[in-house]
Amino acid sequence: MCGIVAYIGDKPARPLLLEGLKRLEYRGYDSAGMAIVNGDLQVVRSVGRVRVLESLLEQHPGMSGTLGIAHTRWATHGEPSDRNAHPHTDDPGNGHGIALIHNGIIENYRVLKTYLEEKGHVFNSDTDTEVLTHLIGELYAGDLEQAVQAALREVTGAYAIAVICEKEPGVLVVASKGSPLMVGVGKDEYIVASDSSAIVAHTTQAFTLDDYAVARLTRDSFRTTTVDNVPFSPQVRDLEFNLEQIELGAYEHFMLKEIEEQPAAMRRSLKGRVDAREGQVVLGGIADFARELVKAKRVIFLGQGTALNAALVGEYLMEDLAKIPAETDFASEFRYRNPIIEDGTVVIAISQSGETADTIAAMDEAKRRGALALGLVNVVGSTISRKTDAGVYLRVGPEIGVASTKAFLGQITVAALVALFIGRRRFLSAEHVSNLIRELERIPELIEKTLQQSDRIREATARFVERENWLFLGRGYNYPVALEGALKLKEISYIHAEGMPAAEMKHGPIALIDDGMPVVVVATRNSQYHKVVSNIEEVRSRGGHVIGVATEGDTEIARYCEEVFYVPDVVEPLQPLLTVVPLQLLAYHAAVLRGKDVDKPRNLAKSVTVE
Repeated sequence: MCGIVAYIGDKPARPLLLEGLKRLEYRGYDSAGMAIVNGDLQVVRSVGRVRVLESLLEQHPGMSGTLGIAHTRWATHGEPSDRNAHPHTDDPGNGHGIALIHNGIIENYRVLKTYLEEKGHVFNSDTDTEVLTHLIGELYAGDLEQAVQAALREVTGAYAIAVICEKEPGVLVVASKGSPLMVGVGKDEYIVASDSSAIVAHTTQAFTLDDYAVARLTRDSFRTTTVDNVPFSPQVRDLEFNLEQIELGAYEHFMLKEIEEQPAAMRRSLKGRVDAREGQVVLGGIADFARELVKAKRVIFLGQGTALNAALVGEYLMEDLAKIPAETDFASEFRYRNPIIEDGTVVIAISQSGETADTIAAMDEAKRRGALALGLVNVVGSTISRKTDAGVYLRVGPEIGVASTKAFLGQITVAALVALFIGRRRFLSAEHVSNLIRELERIPELIEKTLQQSDRIREATARFVERENWLFLGRGYNYPVALEGALKLKEISYIHAEGMPAAEMKHGPIALIDDGMPVVVVATRNSQYHKVVSNIEEVRSRGGHVIGVATEGDTEIARYCEEVFYVPDVVEPLQPLLTVVPLQLLAYHAAVLRGKDVDKPRNLAKSVTVE
């Protein structure tokens, strides 16, 4: 949640910060603001998108300097408004001129606010962030780094912050706990951001702040300590992608770009990890734990949103290919129900960003109870990748669109590789694994073929796009695909949609079906095909209009559907990698046809880093 960007160096900060905000806007777009130190502290804030802030900044031509911070907000404490926008400043009565931007939640802000009010502080917003800013101002005694450290020792909750002070015009202090923040290292300059998309245009090297880390940056050096002032040396690494990968190019929306990038993304995810000739899956990230994984008695997949739907496919793959009992759980519910973790339990946390707060907390709880923790994440150096015992990166490249597409495909791909990795060491023959690897290697080309139906899917979607209630049905491996199809439609077109197992429809939801209601049914040729056809008949007899996703060559299914989108035939465990593609395109075209902001859907942000 929220986009943070800060700069100290010898270049004008304002254009650089504004560019960074535009690259980070997918993290939150309720309001935005900027603060620059140039003799004194100058602050401009506005409710709305970054473009509103940009227009407002044109009215402040004198706002210049080489030290500044900027923020785009996804509201948690306090409604979106000018007064609640970041940056926040300390009490002007102190005369320190401190400004702060923040991602996260300060859980004990009410207690701190009462303490500060008793000391005479007056607050102008409803946010927890302003409380932290005033606390730093209260503790400031000429050294910004020390004041930030002291304030954070009093704080409970999660934070990523960047702080500047007009009394120290050559210092930028940043800190993190439970919320991502990275520092790009340039020549006599540093660019700080909540993810690397705002950094990659300026430097190829960066380091990530661990929990309780504080960094003091000047134009030519940096120092890193803990909040208790214990020095440490961070690992500076090369960024994993380049600027071209996060540019729209010829595309109108990032979502469509990322849907069409899926074949290349999957090829990257597979590269160097599979050997069809030998029937081997090579996963260096978990190789050291092969013995423990082979002996596992139970696997628990954790995720939220799209990652949860991918986790459900992973559950099926784990039981089918590795023959290990598996289950999927909402990460947000897992740690609040006293989960049972026995010897031999493996927990697999799935997250595109690797920063999902609920998933991190659930994984931490499982580890405390003795589980082996694996992570399937996309962002190198993310919190989950650092906290797990081992893991596998998705390698699908940066994903900017809020509605995840290629990351979902990568999550299923990597889950399949993990299941094959374990299954080969348990029960699967080399021949069986070889056959599945060959099928996996075919999928990118088959996705390219499926994507050629985009125009036809748009035409079919236009017939139903004004309907406000949809159902998505699937069975077996395609039940999670139905969930994902419904989620995508809800996220970006604001159409109410429910995904469910096709057989569950008879147990209540069938009452929703009325004349003309769109019902999307994934009905590929598989072990439950005839059952699904029966479910389609039940929908049709009640007036529902069926949109089918079916296997190429299945002419029979067309008799039961108003529209059919065909996908190539693949083995059943890998069908979700294809059947989800038409549903992604359906959701995309529905949102465009309804005039919605595809890449920035209302109330949503890309990475949910708060509970």
